[in-house]
Amino acid sequence: MRGKLLNLPRNQKRVVSLIFDTLAIWICLWLAFYLRLTPVEHGASLVVNFWQAFLLAPLCAIPFYVRMGLYRAVLRYMGAHSVFTIVRASIYATGVWLLMNFMMGADEKIPRSVPILYCLLLIASMCAIRYAMRSWLLGQSFNDIFPLLSPKLKNKRSGSGIPVAIYGAGEAGTQLMYALDRGREYHPVAFIDDDSCLQGRMMGGRSIYSPSNIETLTLETSAEEILLALPSLPHSKRRVIVQNLEHYGLPIRTMPGIADIASGRMKLQEIHDIDIGDVLGREEVQPDTDLMQRNISGQVVMVTGAGGSIGSELCRQILTAGPTTLVLLEHAEYNLYALDQELQATIRKQGIVVDLVPVLGSVNDPRRLIDLMTTYSVNTVYHAAAYKHVPIVEHNLSQGLRNNVLGTLNTAQAAIACEVDQFVLISTDKAVRPTNVMGASKRLAEMVLQALSREKEVRFYNPELFGFAEQPVKNKTRFTMVRFGNVLGSSGSVIPLFREQIRCGGPITVTHPEINRYFMTIPEASQLVIQAGAMGTGGDVFVLDMGLPVKIVDLAKRMIQLSGLTLKDANAPDGDIEITFSGLRPGEKLYEELLIGDNVTGTDHQRISRANEEWLSWDELTAIITQMQETLHDHHYRLTRELLLRYVNGFRPSSQVVDWLYKSPEHQEENSAD
Repeated sequence: MRGKLLNLPRNQKRVVSLIFDTLAIWICLWLAFYLRLTPVEHGASLVVNFWQAFLLAPLCAIPFYVRMGLYRAVLRYMGAHSVFTIVRASIYATGVWLLMNFMMGADEKIPRSVPILYCLLLIASMCAIRYAMRSWLLGQSFNDIFPLLSPKLKNKRSGSGIPVAIYGAGEAGTQLMYALDRGREYHPVAFIDDDSCLQGRMMGGRSIYSPSNIETLTLETSAEEILLALPSLPHSKRRVIVQNLEHYGLPIRTMPGIADIASGRMKLQEIHDIDIGDVLGREEVQPDTDLMQRNISGQVVMVTGAGGSIGSELCRQILTAGPTTLVLLEHAEYNLYALDQELQATIRKQGIVVDLVPVLGSVNDPRRLIDLMTTYSVNTVYHAAAYKHVPIVEHNLSQGLRNNVLGTLNTAQAAIACEVDQFVLISTDKAVRPTNVMGASKRLAEMVLQALSREKEVRFYNPELFGFAEQPVKNKTRFTMVRFGNVLGSSGSVIPLFREQIRCGGPITVTHPEINRYFMTIPEASQLVIQAGAMGTGGDVFVLDMGLPVKIVDLAKRMIQLSGLTLKDANAPDGDIEITFSGLRPGEKLYEELLIGDNVTGTDHQRISRANEEWLSWDELTAIITQMQETLHDHHYRLTRELLLRYVNGFRPSSQVVDWLYKSPEHQEENSAD
C-alpha cells in the first residue's frame, strides 16, 4: 500500500490529499457543532440543519490551502514551516467561511463559539493528518507515531531504521535528529547530554538522559547505537567521552565535522564510524595563519602526488590559504579526477577565486615537469609523490628507488631550472635508521635535497633529460624536508584494514604483539607540513611532534570496542573478533624513530623541531646515484643493498633481498655458464 501510494503520479497524490482534507473539514465542523449544542439539539441532523455551512466549509478552506502551497510540499519532508502555513490558512478559511455565511443569511443559526472551535479543530486535524501520513510514508510504525499510546510495544525495534541515541542535545544534535527523521536508516529515540539543566527534559519528543544513565536508556528505548553530535568539540574532550562510552558495548558513530559540512565534502546526515583519532589523537594546535599563508597566498603552488592521502589533504589546506593557481600533478587518472571534482565543489561552495589545474604526469618525466613549472611560473612545490608501502617497495626495489629517489631528484632539478622559490619534501620517520628499502629511499631523497641546498650553482644530473647542456645552473630554490610518522586513515594504513576485517567478522591480523607506531591525523600533519615549509631557510630537516607511540594491538582492541563488539581470546572464547599475529613482514621493524642523532633544536612552532644531520656533497651523491642505477639495470639488488648499507646512515635491513626480479649470485653463475 505504502509503495503504491509513493509511486502514484503527482496529480493523483494531490487528489488523494484533497479527498482526505475535505472529509477532515466536514468532521471538524460537525464536531464543533456537536460540542457546542445541547444533547436535545443533537437529535436533529446537524448536517440538515446547517447544510449551507457544511457546503461552504471546504469551498472556503481548500483554495487557501492550495494558494499557500500546502499541496506543493513533499509530505515525507514536511517540517515546522508547514505548521505555520496550516495555521494561517485555517484562520483565513474560517474568516471567509463566516463572511460567506453572513452574506447568505445563515449566520444567525450558528452559535458564536462554533467558528472558534472549528478553527482550532481544523488546525489540529490538518497537522495531525500530515504528521501521521509523513511518519507512515517514512516507514514508521504505530509505536513510532504515537509512542505514549503503545507502552507495551516500547521495546520492540522500529521498522523505520536502527534505534539510536544522539549524544549532544545542542543545535547540532537537533539538526541531526530532524535529518535522520527524514531518512530510513536511523531512528533517533533519545538524547544524551552532560548538561544537568537538560537532563530529564524532552526535545523533539525524545527524552534527554545523563551519560551515567545509559543502561537505563537502552532498557527504555532499545537504542542499539550511539551517534556523537559534537562536531566542534576539541579532540581531548571527545576522547574522554568516547572512553566513557566504550564499556557499554554499543557501537559509537559520529556525524561529520563542521569543516566537512561547510566544504560540501559531507552532508549532516552522513553518519560514519567514530574516528580512531578521537581516541588516539592529541589536542591539535591551531595553525599559525602567517605560516600557513607565507608560501601560498597570492602565489602559484604545485603539489606532486596530489591524489594521495597527504597530497589531497595538502591541496584542501592550500586551497583555503589563497593561492592564485593550484597545480595538481598526479599519475593516477581516477585519483586526479576525484580530487578535481571535490576541490571544484569546494571552490563553488565557498566562492574561492583560484585557478585549479589538474595535470596527469609523473615525477620521472623531467620534460613534463619543466614544461609544467615554466608554463604556470610555479612559486612553491610540495613534493608528496612517493611509493610508501613497505612490503610492496621491498618486493619492487628498483621501482621504489627510481620513484622515491630519482623522482625527487628530477622534481628538485626542474624546480631549480624554473627558479621555484620553495621546495618542500614530504618525508617519513622510516627514513631514520631504516630497516627497509622504502625508508632508505626516503633518506636518500632527503640527502639529495640536502646536497642541492648547499650548491649555489648546480651541474644537473642527466642534464640531457631536461634539455640543458652541462653548464651549471644557478640555484635560487630553498629546499626543506618535513619528517613525520603514520597518519590516521591514510590509504593502505592499518585503520581502514582493521575496519574492513571487523566488518567481515575478523580476525584482525597484527604482525607482532609489541609493534608500535606514531600516529597523527591527516589534517594536522598537512597543516604542520605547510607551516614547517614556511620556516625553511635551505637544507632544513623538520621533525613533527608525533606524541607518544601507540601499540598496534592496543589500537586493534580499541577499534573492536568502538564497533560495539568484544575481543575473542583465551579469557573470552565467546567473544566476537579475534586478533591473530602474522609475523613481521620483509623490511618491517617493531618501532619507528624520528631523529637519526641527538642534534635537534626547537623552532617558533611548539610542534615542530629542526634536526641537524650529516650530509654528502652534490658530487658524492651523484656518484652514488650513478652506481645505484647501474646495479638496478641488471637486477643486481645485492649490490644495490651494499650501496645503501654504505651510504645511508643506520640502514640495517631486517630481511634478505625479496625483490620479485632479484638475480641471486647462484642464478647469475648459471647464466654465465650458459
